[in-house]
Amino acid sequence: MNKVPITLMRGGTSKGVFLLRKDMPSLSSEWDQFLLDIMGSPDPNQIDGLGGANSLTSKVAIIQKSQDPSYDIEYTFAQVSLYNQVVDYKGNCGNISSAVGPYAIEKGLVPAEEPVTTVRIFNTNTKKIIKAEVEVEDGKVKTEGNYSIPGVPGSASPIFLSFEQPEGAVTGKILPTGNPTDTLSCSLGNIQASIVDIANPLVFVKAQDVGLKGDDLPDEYTSKQLNLLEEIRSLATEKCGFAPSQYATKLSPATPKLTVVSKPFNYTDTTGTTHNKEEIDVLVRMMSMQRPHKALAITGAVCTTAASKINGTILYEMIDHQSNRFAIGHPAGVMETIINDCENLSIKVGRTARLLMEGTVYTKRKYSNAFYENKVL
Repeated sequence: MNKVPITLMRGGTSKGVFLLRKDMPSLSSEWDQFLLDIMGSPDPNQIDGLGGANSLTSKVAIIQKSQDPSYDIEYTFAQVSLYNQVVDYKGNCGNISSAVGPYAIEKGLVPAEEPVTTVRIFNTNTKKIIKAEVEVEDGKVKTEGNYSIPGVPGSASPIFLSFEQPEGAVTGKILPTGNPTDTLSCSLGNIQASIVDIANPLVFVKAQDVGLKGDDLPDEYTSKQLNLLEEIRSLATEKCGFAPSQYATKLSPATPKLTVVSKPFNYTDTTGTTHNKEEIDVLVRMMSMQRPHKALAITGAVCTTAASKINGTILYEMIDHQSNRFAIGHPAGVMETIINDCENLSIKVGRTARLLMEGTVYTKRKYSNAFYENKVL
C-alpha cells in the first residue's frame, strides 16, 4: 500500500476529502482511478474507502496556492460516483467551496488576518472566482459562533461566500440552449424546463408537472419518480452537449442538476419545523447524483436566485422581484441568498465549515508521484 496525506472537512451540508495538488498523481490520467481508490468507489456503501455512502459525502477538493496575484488559491472539485467508475469534474460544489478558505488558512497557504481573512478562490472547474470571508481569532480560523445553517446540527462561526460573475460556469452560456424555457419530451409527455447555467447548470421543472407536491422530503420519492426525474435530467444533459441522453447517467451523472420548483406554501422540513409561506420565495427540491438532495447545493441556490430574475424562465413567474434578498425553502429548512451586485453579478450566501480530521489514507496501488515512492509500506 501507499500513504497519502489528506484532510477531512465538512463544508456546509457536504463533507469531503481535501488534498494538496502536489500530493495528487503527477499524471492527470491517473486522477480518476486514484480518487475512486481512496473513496472506495464504485460501491454504494464505499466500505473500502473514505466515502460516506452518500453523494454529499463522496466529494474531493484539490488545492494549491496560486501563482496568479489576482487570486490566492486554485481549487478543483471532484464528485466521485458511488455506482460507476466515474469522477465528474464538470461543475463545482458550493458547500465544499465554503471549506476551501479555512483549509487554505490552516495549511498556511493564505496568511491569517484578523478579524476576517478574505480568501480569493479560483475554481478550476468553472473558471470563476469565489471570495470567502473567514473569521480569524488568535491567528487561527475561528470555529465557534452563533451562526447556524439548515442541515447541520448546532452553530459555528459564519463563512460568507460571494460568487463573482458566475454566469456560464460550465457551458459558457447563461442559457445553454438559447431559450429561457425548453420543451423536453419524456415518458410522461412534454415537460417545460428551464436550463440555466449560473454557478452550475441546473434544469428547473415545476413540481406539479412531474407529479410531485413541491414539499416532498428525501425519503418520500418512489423509484418511478426518481427514474422520471433522471430521464428528464438526461434529456437536458444532451441539450447542454455533455452526453447523449442514453449515456447521461454514466458519463455526466452530476451535471446538470435536476431541480424541482414550486410556488411557496406552508411546509414542514426534515427536522419537523414548519415554515410559513410568507418567509420563503420559492420551494426547491434538488437531485444529487440521481438521489434527492437532503438540503440544497450552494451553487444551486446561486443559480436559482439568478434564474428567478431572467424573464421567461419558469422561476420568473413565481417570484416577487422587489428584493435582492431571496429565501429558498429546501428539505432541511430555509436558505437565504443576497444579490450584492446585479450589473456585475455577485451573489452571497452564508455557510459554516469545520476541519474534522488530518491524517493519512492508504491507496491500493502505486501512482505516478515521487511522494509515494518513499512511502511504500
